[in-house]
Amino acid sequence: MSDIPGNSPADQNPADPTASTPDAAPVNGAETSSPASQPAPQTPQPAPPATPAWQAAQSSSPASPSAPPAGYPAPAYARPQGYAGQPAAPQQYAGQPQGAAFGQAATTSAVPTAPRAPKKPSGAGKVVGLVVAAAIVGGAAGLGGAYAGVNLFSPDGTVPAAGPATVTVNDTDSVNQTTAIAAKVVPSVVTIEATSDSGSGTGSGVVLSEDGYVVTNTHVVTLDGATGDAVIRVTTSDGRVYDAEVVGTDPTYDLAVIKLQDAEGLTPIDFASSSDLNVGDETIAVGAPLGLSNTVTTGIVSALNRSIEIASSAAPDSGDADEDQGDGGQGEQGEQGGPFQFDFGQGPNGQAPSESIKIAVIQTDAAINPGNSGGALVDSEGRLIGINVAIATAGGSADGSGSIGVGFSIPSDIVQRITDEIIEDGEATHGLLGANVVSAAQVEGSTMTGAYIQEAVEGGAAAAAGLREGDVVTAFNGVPVTDSVDLTAQVRAAAAGSDATVTFVRDGETRTVDVTLGALQQ
Repeated sequence: MSDIPGNSPADQNPADPTASTPDAAPVNGAETSSPASQPAPQTPQPAPPATPAWQAAQSSSPASPSAPPAGYPAPAYARPQGYAGQPAAPQQYAGQPQGAAFGQAATTSAVPTAPRAPKKPSGAGKVVGLVVAAAIVGGAAGLGGAYAGVNLFSPDGTVPAAGPATVTVNDTDSVNQTTAIAAKVVPSVVTIEATSDSGSGTGSGVVLSEDGYVVTNTHVVTLDGATGDAVIRVTTSDGRVYDAEVVGTDPTYDLAVIKLQDAEGLTPIDFASSSDLNVGDETIAVGAPLGLSNTVTTGIVSALNRSIEIASSAAPDSGDADEDQGDGGQGEQGEQGGPFQFDFGQGPNGQAPSESIKIAVIQTDAAINPGNSGGALVDSEGRLIGINVAIATAGGSADGSGSIGVGFSIPSDIVQRITDEIIEDGEATHGLLGANVVSAAQVEGSTMTGAYIQEAVEGGAAAAAGLREGDVVTAFNGVPVTDSVDLTAQVRAAAAGSDATVTFVRDGETRTVDVTLGALQQ
């Protein structure tokens, strides 16, 4: 007799060989029948018949609900174990409340979604209190809040990454879709440790190739611009440790590519197109928050076509090449103490950012915490839709920063373009519109949102396309533009020399013009 529901034949009464056997319709993998059809005395069932007809019927029955979704491997799971030289259990971080939920994986049963309708662009917006979800953990006493007693830039060395080496499954009969996705994605996510005389820290990265190309954030490998020659060590999900070198960094979009030395047989991530996303789509974040490797959290796409501005010590000097001449009331983001700041670098040994970057992002409520920077945000099929980069904190303070359900990831379409250019050329290019802009809502007498052109620089792409002072840009390549940050983020997302379509309003009339972008000098 089979002990797996749905794999045994309909009840038969051996005392009455002439009785017919009713067809049982499987429901969720189990068989049901009316009470009247059940014999009063419970008698042992015979073993399933071994006839070819019965076996053929069984092969067409629905799969057991405990099996992973179609297309996902059935991995050999192992129990958690510490990496070499690491404690078997995660340590308590200074100032972290007992029982804190940082680094814990949240798994939820995924419900199949209906076929996607054509994507409609959503409005963009700004979030006050952004901090980069960077991973600086370790050192001596320094900062307060949730990281009280932790000096983020101490040169004493990094705290070893802690966490399970594989996805752990104790009950194979209740594996859900999130577990299957985690089993697929975790081998493609690594933990990065960067150390220099300026300090040390850990972050996450995503494997791009079998021979060891990995994408992460610039602020992870440079300790937010504090060093250009950090010693980088990378730990894979199964505990292998590699030395790594920086192939190239792109401070404008906070992306970097590193190469693991003598690596082979790694598991590259599968890419999805971020342009196909809908608000409400399922998301799963994988990374090493607080150094806790292989952490999995779940959520949804909270918003699309979002743009954010983050103070960055690694950002290039914008000079007169930056189109954005102000964010219309958001404050001077480059000033120390502004609402946008990194999640580290504000302590005694940190350097205050003097520049800022403006990037297009996906907003998600999947828990992202310090250490998730450079990690993967994937869809319901385990494909990369973004690289985690930043979080928002209540009150705009880095003290006690942690997930409040507002996290940001760089869209996969932008990630793929920039990493391809870095691997091929050692650097990435970015578009330049050649116009000084401010948020239209802040212009006296304005009746609409958008990016108001104060000046179309002579010889620039905007002037060549016929754009002029007073025009209000409302969309760039079909993406809504609600203020100056939106426009700058979208222009930077495009490659230098690429063609773009700009929608703008002049004298109350909406117009469209094609523009060939210039090249941002970095």
